[in-house]
Amino acid sequence: MDGSVLVLNQDYQPLSICSVPRSVKLLFMEKAELLHEDPTRKIRTVDDQFDYPSVIRLRRFINIPYTRIVLSRKNVMKRDRHACQYCGTKSDLTLDHVLPKSRGGRDSWENLVTACTRCNVKKGNRTPDEAKMPLKRKPFRPIHITFFRDILGGVQEDWKPYLYMQ
Repeated sequence: MDGSVLVLNQDYQPLSICSVPRSVKLLFMEKAELLHEDPTRKIRTVDDQFDYPSVIRLRRFINIPYTRIVLSRKNVMKRDRHACQYCGTKSDLTLDHVLPKSRGGRDSWENLVTACTRCNVKKGNRTPDEAKMPLKRKPFRPIHITFFRDILGGVQEDWKPYLYMQ
């Protein structure tokens, strides 16, 4: 029973991703309902067979105050797809402040990018415009829905309507 199951809150907002065994427990304890199953697979017991879950919805609303992705080195690199935002290389990576800290730049989603050591040293204590090194993508604060996609390296087709990705 390998695989992942998308877990939605009672109001259909994406909450998390769980394992198939965990989702089956939630379904049998009637804490969740099955919204979408994998038609090509079944869970078989000696006497019966059950749908293989793909998307489930919790029966009770779980209040999550504010789903914010934590600013960390790992998450910045994940957002930038583990590639230098100046040259595109995927090796010898570090973090770079778009506006250098010495000039008032802060540690924030909008000011940190992934950069290779070579580009980071070349840019030095300048802005990308001053160094004539344009960014491939403007840095942004990610939302949790896009992180579902990035955690798994893509999402199942069944999940797209629930993740607003159609």
